[in-house]
Amino acid sequence: MYAIFRAQGKQFKAEEGHTVRLPRMEVEPGATITFDEVLLTSDGDTINAGAPTVKGASVTAEVLGQVKGEKIYVFRFKRRKGIRRKTGHRAKFTDVRITGVKAG
Repeated sequence: MYAIFRAQGKQFKAEEGHTVRLPRMEVEPGATITFDEVLLTSDGDTINAGAPTVKGASVTAEVLGQVKGEKIYVFRFKRRKGIRRKTGHRAKFTDVRITGVKAG
């Protein structure tokens, strides 16, 4: 059984026991969160698509912790001027483990 849910403006696939990396959320590690915006559910035989969400469906997850993504380097320059600037960026994420998928 799996579900497609929306969190932080993006869509994710949830299967029980799997780990999902979401954009950073202000929650403590060990906390349980529930996502009610479920767009689609499937039990293997039937697919239930919402319009826009599936009524009564939810996804519960346990927060594992906050992590940083890989570093992305940005290099800017202007030709023939001797102007160069190299900067980096690391996006912050929240890792969650899916503990339950309720079909609704």
